[in-house]
Amino acid sequence: MVTTTYQVKGMTCGHCVSAVSAEVGALPGVTDVAVDLAAGQVNVTSEQPLDENAVRAAVDEAGYELLGA
Repeated sequence: MVTTTYQVKGMTCGHCVSAVSAEVGALPGVTDVAVDLAAGQVNVTSEQPLDENAVRAAVDEAGYELLGA
């Protein structure tokens, strides 16, 4: 298992957490998503390292901006 922390811009509430968790959690190989709203961080546990472009697309689909890992 691999855990990667991503910095996400624009999350401000519980709905934001749910949206990002759902989109990132739907990526193949993702086993867990934990969002730290106050820090703007998303910790993603996956079976193997994820393609950052795929994570960026999922975060974008949720309506937020991935600043990087």
